Amino acid sequence: MFTVITLMVAGILAGWLLRGRRIQAIRRAVTPLIWLLLFLLGVEVGGNEHIIRSLHTLGLEALFIAVGTTLGSVLAAWGLWKAVSDRRKEAGHEG
Repeated sequence: MFTVITLMVAGILAGWLLRGRRIQAIRRAVTPLIWLLLFLLGVEVGGNEHIIRSLHTLGLEALFIAVGTTLGSVLAAWGLWKAVSDRRKEAGHEG
């Protein structure tokens, strides 16, 4: 974990130091490198029998988490909208 954090901080520092310069080679390389990382992640996951056997469970958990967070966000936004619009009506501002 220390290596990951160190590399991330080094990248941030390099980006900050080079922020005024146009680095076209890096910009062109980012998307293919991300594709390569995703491919390698897929190879790693595909080679792990435990993950492959648990894939249906992991997918179901991910679905529940996604639905739960979406519903929570919608309810929170609705509650905030309701509170703000009620306050505006009390203050005499319609809208």
